[in-house]
Amino acid sequence: MDLTGVRTFLAVVEAGQFQEAAAALAITQQAVSKRIAALEKQLGVRLFGRTARGAELTVEGRAFLPHARELMRVAGQAEASVRPNRRGLRVDVVARRIVTATLLQDFHRAHPEIELDVVTLDGDLEAALTAVDAGTIDATFHAVPPHRRLPAPIRTARVIDEPHELLVGPRHPLADAPFVTPVQLRDHRTWIPGLPTGGEAAQYYAELTAAFGFAIDTHALFFAKEAFLEEISASEHLSTLVGAGTRYLWPDRYDLRRIPVRHPSPIYPLSIIWRAGNPHPALTGLRDYLVSRRADLSAADTWLPTWGRTS
Repeated sequence: MDLTGVRTFLAVVEAGQFQEAAAALAITQQAVSKRIAALEKQLGVRLFGRTARGAELTVEGRAFLPHARELMRVAGQAEASVRPNRRGLRVDVVARRIVTATLLQDFHRAHPEIELDVVTLDGDLEAALTAVDAGTIDATFHAVPPHRRLPAPIRTARVIDEPHELLVGPRHPLADAPFVTPVQLRDHRTWIPGLPTGGEAAQYYAELTAAFGFAIDTHALFFAKEAFLEEISASEHLSTLVGAGTRYLWPDRYDLRRIPVRHPSPIYPLSIIWRAGNPHPALTGLRDYLVSRRADLSAADTWLPTWGRTS
């Protein structure tokens, strides 16, 4: 089976659109379409249905998905078994639309000679720590509270302090505001469907909402990201919080607005996580680059969770 086609299939699943998958793979959208068509011809089924919102998996595509992930996992292990110090630096960016992916792309532009293997693990901090400890990946990014006990060989360094923005549609009362304060969110519905009930993200948002007295609605139905953005764009009341480094694509007709949250600006702290003794020659370079990119917030009007104020 053509692993290039399988890798492209997984990129489209992650991105939800052929255009975004092409950007992530640094190829043209036409090349993505050709690879998917060739894979579908080889399998004798359609893997995606094309809709106005992007690419949606067919029944056959959903059945193939776990096997595709297993194929790439096994292929990676096979490569690493014979090239332990020569394979690309394998980094889990958690999701391809968030700030970690943006920074890794910037690193690649600054150091094109370094081969990267960018992956997205479907798991929480525990799963990420297990993958780093096992050598499945070389590095990952998560919020790591200081009270969290880590396995002995695991190391962390805080490298990202990401401020928030409020995402609203053109009919929302705050659509034309130059900025919004956390206290103002008390009077508006903040919607983050699918927010985990446990883990570091849940801890962060629980402390944030308690500090400023607003609530986050997590119970609404959540389908594709495109459907979520469409609902935000059409609503006079809905808004959501996004990281300032998060990249979303939407049709121009949505006219969505990204409004900085200030006075104070809540900061989500993220650390790079790696295993002591990892011999990959590019790992130190990546860490040094991320440290150099971290913003100095010492004089800024910011808010951090209690567990982020000592890092």
